[in-house]
Amino acid sequence: MEKVPMLAEGYEKLTAELKILRAERPKIVDAIEEARAHGDLSENAEYHAAKERQGQVEAQIADLEDKVSRAQIIDPASLSGDRIVFGATVTVRDDDDKPQRYQIVGQPEADVRVGRISYDSPMGRALIGKSVGDEVEVTVPAGDRCYLVDKIEFI
Repeated sequence: MEKVPMLAEGYEKLTAELKILRAERPKIVDAIEEARAHGDLSENAEYHAAKERQGQVEAQIADLEDKVSRAQIIDPASLSGDRIVFGATVTVRDDDDKPQRYQIVGQPEADVRVGRISYDSPMGRALIGKSVGDEVEVTVPAGDRCYLVDKIEFI
């Protein structure tokens, strides 16, 4: 069983989301029971909507439970070294010498708007294992981009 690396913050976010979904279960069951009371189920839109929602919630719960059970929590502050690894915060410079800062995180916690990229993304895969001074070429939807690793931090 493959571990799912994530930061403690990402783990807590997943467990909080799981708790909310589990709390929604009884409400969905009540909605199904109420819709059943309306009679003919073949033409009962409320019943079908509640059953569909139940299926969606159960699938989300199963997915989150799987990720939580396989979670490998990594604390970036406990890491060190001169190579980029999961949890590292990396500053790179693009062709225009414009600095960009990214933290390498797990899939569930990735959000490029706040500088968190997944280790499994094209950029994340290209950065893992690199050192300060290394050039990185990444193929992204906008085309091929070149970056220079400027700084590696474990914060």
